[in-house]
Amino acid sequence: MKNPGPWSTAQTRRFLEQSAIPLRLACIDAGGAPRLLSLWYVYRDGAFWCATPSRARVVRMLERDPRCAFEVAGDEIPYRGVRGQARATIDAAAGEAVLRELIRRYLGNEETPFARWLLARSRSEVALRIEPLGLSSWDFSERMTAR
Repeated sequence: MKNPGPWSTAQTRRFLEQSAIPLRLACIDAGGAPRLLSLWYVYRDGAFWCATPSRARVVRMLERDPRCAFEVAGDEIPYRGVRGQARATIDAAAGEAVLRELIRRYLGNEETPFARWLLARSRSEVALRIEPLGLSSWDFSERMTAR
């Protein structure tokens, strides 16, 4: 896969593996309008893995049309990140395992009140596998920190 932008493939992969910020996912709804939502993710084996309740609107949108776009970027200076187009698949069997992985990544452990709340409904979770078809990096660090 081509990786235009200032970062090498290894730098891009490292950023995606180490950044604990939500992935912004763009999907197309039943009326053909774009919808944007944020999801926790883990990046492994060249794909993003997210978890969401099986009844979530995003699941219906991706079942109808698996084409999507994504962005992983922080909200603080210096602005930098990765974006691209992707194809989504839904894996009902992997939902709880991915949810547990996300909880450890974003909350640190499964013992917080929020983690326990999420796990109490884990049987209804499905995993979303977001496979990039193309991506690009950008990094405004140099120009934003230059004096």
